[in-house]
Amino acid sequence: MRRIAPTLLILAILPLLGGCLAKTALDVATAPVKIGSKAVDMATTSQSEADEKRGREIRKREERLGQLQREREKLERKCSDGNERACRDLAEVEHEIEVLKPQVPYEPDR
Repeated sequence: MRRIAPTLLILAILPLLGGCLAKTALDVATAPVKIGSKAVDMATTSQSEADEKRGREIRKREERLGQLQREREKLERKCSDGNERACRDLAEVEHEIEVLKPQVPYEPDR
């Protein structure tokens, strides 16, 4: 009787262990694929991430363009008052505006 009890206990537990062993074997077999896909996911940029980045870049250019236009207005007033340095600075600002304008998308009035 003493020998039968441990044997029955082992036989009762054996089906439960089979699932654990199978799951562990599956986890071990699929681990390289999961790790590889995780690395590829981290290395690539999704379309939404790329769109967000482009939007940030465009907003920065629009902000810079707005700053330059305000600066140009101030320099135009000073230049018309006879300030030669303002006239030179105005030419530089206008050049930077001309370089930056094509990089900012055109949005028609709604």
